[in-house]
Amino acid sequence: MLSSRRPRAGRSRPPLRHWRSALVACALLTAAGVGIGVAVRLPSAGAETRVAEGSVAPSAPTRVPPALVPSPTVVPSPTVASGSLAAPVLTLPGPTPTKGRGSFGYDERVGGVLGRSGTLVRYRVAVEHGAGEDAGDFGAAVHRALVGPGSWVDGGRLRLQQVGSGSRHDFTVYLATRETAGRICGAGGINIRVGGVPYTSCRVSGKVVINLDRWRTSVRHLVAARVPLDTYRLYVVNHEVGHQLGHRHESCPGAGRAAPVMQQQTLFLDGCRPNPWPYLGGKRYSGPAR
Repeated sequence: MLSSRRPRAGRSRPPLRHWRSALVACALLTAAGVGIGVAVRLPSAGAETRVAEGSVAPSAPTRVPPALVPSPTVVPSPTVASGSLAAPVLTLPGPTPTKGRGSFGYDERVGGVLGRSGTLVRYRVAVEHGAGEDAGDFGAAVHRALVGPGSWVDGGRLRLQQVGSGSRHDFTVYLATRETAGRICGAGGINIRVGGVPYTSCRVSGKVVINLDRWRTSVRHLVAARVPLDTYRLYVVNHEVGHQLGHRHESCPGAGRAAPVMQQQTLFLDGCRPNPWPYLGGKRYSGPAR
């Protein structure tokens, strides 16, 4: 605010050269302040190109084919203490339906072709009505298993593509309650019962049948070993699709080694470590034939 007071009598004003010196000093300080501000805002040399060890420099985001963008998951996340890493989901809580309607709803999305070369094999995805699972979520999970890296398409001799229910197809991946799974597998000559209860999954005549019990709760020895449920899901899809592609059961190649995907990991590990992939390090990984 400007003052209306007049200078007191007897007080002289400073010489003009003093005012000029003060103005020059102020200008220099202002310029320095701007320079400091700019220097703080500029990143250090090379900051845009530095990445953590083992990571990749940012690039255009990898896109999942629009037809197979996963729906929002309904899997509950475990409660963990603030600041700690989320514990892996080993099994889902709550009751699992043991019997559905026997009819199926399909994931009608058409996916992109998985794999770079080889025979094109088309598949559908379906969930039993009354199973309490969404066909789109199941389709997205099947897609994650079959797209890899490490899946059956990595060999370069096979391509896979999800199609809708009315399209020409080579096989269907079903998610079925244990009673329906037991009936479908039994009709194809496969007994999936353990202790009188339909327990495992199976593949029969163009049908890959995933048992809802295993899909939701995994198996005891894997839960005890704290193997994530998602790892088991990747395994069971690749194992049963492997049967559809003509692969037979294999054994553990040695204690402490990774289990072949065609080993019956639902029932035993025989000293091997759980492994959901048919290809490891870009090479087909297998064990002795059973």
